[in-house]
Amino acid sequence: MAEKKTKVTTAKTSSKADEFRTKSADELIDQVAKLKKEQFNLRFQKANGQLEKTARIRAVRRDIARIETILAEQRRKAV
Repeated sequence: MAEKKTKVTTAKTSSKADEFRTKSADELIDQVAKLKKEQFNLRFQKANGQLEKTARIRAVRRDIARIETILAEQRRKAV
């Protein structure tokens, strides 16, 4: 008799998107502004060969995209 393997899936306890959804639109806009400044500084460091954590560029870019997506969701809900 063949045994069935059960697939166990666990939900993440908290994701970055969930954290961003708990914030107000003004807080998210401020966060995007900070992240864009950081992104500029990271690009500048990369151009000068001073960037140590290259993965941070990708993380910042994705955080900006997450926040902008959540802001768009909030705008659609408001209408």
